[in-house]
This record gives sequence, structure tokens and C-alpha cells, in this order.
Amino acid sequence: MSLNVLAVCGSLRQKSTNKGLMRYAVANAPQGMQIVVADLSEVPFYNADITVKPATVMTLLQQFGAADALLLVCPEYNYSMAPALKNALDWASREPDNALLSGKPAAIMGAAGGMGSSRAQHHLRQSAVFLNLHILNQPEVFANAFSASFDGDGNLVDAAIQEKIRKQLAALQAWHRQLKG
Repeated sequence: MSLNVLAVCGSLRQKSTNKGLMRYAVANAPQGMQIVVADLSEVPFYNADITVKPATVMTLLQQFGAADALLLVCPEYNYSMAPALKNALDWASREPDNALLSGKPAAIMGAAGGMGSSRAQHHLRQSAVFLNLHILNQPEVFANAFSASFDGDGNLVDAAIQEKIRKQLAALQAWHRQLKG
């Protein structure tokens, strides 16, 4: 049985280093794990006045529902998480009883300047408490988005960070088994 993981990246730019982290994870998922990528580019901001969910939102919600676990790729905008990532979680959390998120294991990775999205990841962890997501504590994946760790197209080329991602994905598999029995 394959572990179905939904990767949700808060950066919308194709050549972003966060998408580079996600692309590496998708291409290097361990045996028994399938990673599906959510497309947030057309998802409108959550608004309770929207009574008929757009097709892009319905697709996203179906992806959350089908996922056994989440891979949250968290850029840092102004010391916090990117609005696109927060918005995706906001849409999913509004489903009855938070059924699309509650109890799901999740891993976080991210790239940014300075401390490599650590502040944004901390804010995401705070939101995860309310959402009842079970965030994997270790290994953590932080990358400096403005370093030689990435090529000009945002692809991850740093062997040490690649190894951390492979370890994080293996740990997410084990975390899922531990939580779900």
C-alpha cells in the first residue's frame, strides 16, 4: 500500500527555490510513497461569502481528502508563512469537523533568506496546533534560498540538503505508520 502525500507549496513562482525543494522531494520519494502536488495558482482567497466553491478549490479539497499525509513547503514572507499556503489550509479547515486536516501527519520544509524559513515554519507550526495536524518534529529542512544550494532555475543542487529531504520523507513514512498504526 502506497502512502499518498499531498505537497502544498506556498510559493507560486515556477523557479522558486521552495518549488525546487518540492520538485526534489517528488522525484526522490522513498519506495511506497507517492507525492501529488497541489496547484495553488488559481485558488482564490478564502471568503465565507463564496457559497459555490470554484473548481480549483474543489480540486484542492479533493486532494487534501485523498492525502494520507502532507508535505508543507513553507517560504518566508515578512517573517511569516506565505499567504498562498495559509489560504490553502484555511480552505481545507472550513470543511465540516476539519475532516480534511485533523489528525493528519505532516512534514515542513522551506527555503528563504537568512535563517532559511525558520520563522515562517514556526508560525506554520502554531497554526497546525489549531488544525490538529501532527507535524513531524525532526528532521527539519531549512535552506538558504540565495545560496549556491540552488541553480538558476531554483532546482536544489546541494547534496547535504538533498540528504535531509530524503531523511525527512523516510521519517514522514515512519511517522504516518506510528500515528495510524
